[in-house]
Amino acid sequence: MTEALNKEQIISRLQELVTSKQIDLDADHLKKASEDFYRKYPQAHQIYTAARPVAIVYPNNTAEVARILKYANEQGINVIARTGNSSIERGLESAREPHIIVDGSHLNKIVQLDVENQQLTAQAGLPLVIAEKYLNDKHLTTGHLPQSQPLADFGGLVATRSIGQLSTYYGGIEDLLVGLEAVMADGTIIRIKNEPRRSVGPDLRHLFLGSEGALAFITEVTVKVFPYWPQNYHYLAYNVATMRAGFQILRQVMVNGYKPSIIRLYDPVDWSQYFPENKQPILIFRSEGPKKISDATAQGIQEIVQKSSQVTPIQPLEPIIDWFQNLTWDQTNVDQEVQQMQKLPYVGFTTEIAAPWSTVADIFEAVTTRVKQEIPNLLGIGGHSSHSYVNGTNIYFVYAFKVADVAPEEEMARYHDPLNKIIVEETLKHQGSISHHHGIGKARAPYIKQEYGSSYPLLKKLFLCFDPQNTMNAGNIIPLQFMNEKDT
Repeated sequence: MTEALNKEQIISRLQELVTSKQIDLDADHLKKASEDFYRKYPQAHQIYTAARPVAIVYPNNTAEVARILKYANEQGINVIARTGNSSIERGLESAREPHIIVDGSHLNKIVQLDVENQQLTAQAGLPLVIAEKYLNDKHLTTGHLPQSQPLADFGGLVATRSIGQLSTYYGGIEDLLVGLEAVMADGTIIRIKNEPRRSVGPDLRHLFLGSEGALAFITEVTVKVFPYWPQNYHYLAYNVATMRAGFQILRQVMVNGYKPSIIRLYDPVDWSQYFPENKQPILIFRSEGPKKISDATAQGIQEIVQKSSQVTPIQPLEPIIDWFQNLTWDQTNVDQEVQQMQKLPYVGFTTEIAAPWSTVADIFEAVTTRVKQEIPNLLGIGGHSSHSYVNGTNIYFVYAFKVADVAPEEEMARYHDPLNKIIVEETLKHQGSISHHHGIGKARAPYIKQEYGSSYPLLKKLFLCFDPQNTMNAGNIIPLQFMNEKDT
């Protein structure tokens, strides 16, 4: 690394690497790019406290990404990789200065649809909604439909180890990813070829899955695609007496080998934001796929549920079907939430975790109990399970509070961080994982040692190996103070 450069020198060199039109220096854009939705309450009041990037750079191809990263690595410039811009875990904040944002939204093309091999190759900045529409018109689907689908791009899906709302049938992004192209911190371009499976050493795809921009910039992604059979959907819904009983039914469905695309359990607090008249937990299922498989899955789930004395079928199903088909979060939702926070000092967030069947109900009860006892001005806390496996499930905690007696910029330290801390502590205490699919950014990064345990030194060595200058989103996943520690 050479002597640190000032902003003008950095901008001047960037203008030699790409055209001036690809560099955004607008003060308002830089301000808004300095943070993500974790700080949405002060943002709604036009308060931004994080460090501003020197510039936002929009490369048009992989070679330009490589030139930018090579330069940043040589000069010790922190690089924040960005595509869909829907981060909610402080992943887009910079922990070290100076920094630039490298935005992949110009890399937005479908590279190839390989119908025979059921694969789609897309550039990192291609919006998922565009790819899904393109595939649906050809009776195909990625099967990967997160609630943030309108804001999601392919690079971010891989970098955050994303999950879709239909994951129990199609799998998470780790099951869908076939191969990729990426640029390492020093500007080296690498490609992992597309194969159905390999037994040739470690699977390098997993270095990039969940890397959160801290190891490389993903430029191209190949994912599996599937036949699209919406005509074969079967929906089922039930009230269930308790969350514990609901978790047990989810487990029975999974261990008996059924793979519904939707398998959800909501507590009344969470469900009330959609259907306030419902006062009990609710189970929701959807089967899909070839007609015989979808029919058999729905029948098998019905047989399992009917064995329980703690459930009541819900009819009619049309309101629930309509609700789920519109369960997305787009820019309109974001704008409406901002307007609400400007009018009233109320703010809501989510934190998701994963847990084995043996402790998931304990985590749900412990978290909701502690939060109610310890967090002031709480408006409510609930949650749901939406992604299940043969050995466990997730909990998506949903909570809201009134911001009182503090300035907007103090909301995070007064309310959000302490609440997150409770969720993380109880999850770790009960052998769960502190994040299921949002990633940890810098919000939950302080708990990385407890999460990884004895394997943490291996993770740190991996980061030091692939990004020894720590120029790729420094502080993401592993906090700066941990990276600077001398391990014994």
